[in-house]
Amino acid sequence: MKRFPNLPLALVVFAGVLQASDRVAAYVLVDKVITEPTADTPEQIQIWGVFSIADPNNGSLYKGPERGYMYFKLPEKNEAAARNEWADFKSIAGKREAVGFGNRYIEKLRVRKAEEKPKSPDVYRVELGLVKVQPDTDYPPVKALFEYPSQ
Repeated sequence: MKRFPNLPLALVVFAGVLQASDRVAAYVLVDKVITEPTADTPEQIQIWGVFSIADPNNGSLYKGPERGYMYFKLPEKNEAAARNEWADFKSIAGKREAVGFGNRYIEKLRVRKAEEKPKSPDVYRVELGLVKVQPDTDYPPVKALFEYPSQ
């Protein structure tokens, strides 16, 4: 089992044990990560890849996969925890590894199109930590990420 160095064991969950009422706000197959203004002390992050976003109208469904990026800024509280999670996103970028993050009952995430200029970043919320998932899962929102055509 691969663990993220910044996450406690309790937060590392495999998709095989997730239930129908999944709390995760989004699953992402990370292509690349861009941090601003520097990699050492990031204040914003762009997470590029393919996303399965929780359907806000149904507590057990996810929208179809969508390629693009999410753009976040540090929260006012929990900056260190956010930066740790950002480092974890960066550690899996380009490796065909997927994670889930966020809390579907608290936040509404949006995927920005590649041609959309990064402005007005959303606040990154430290909620459930990152959820590591296996690529061979039958869990629909994750399976759809791995089946989505590559760039």
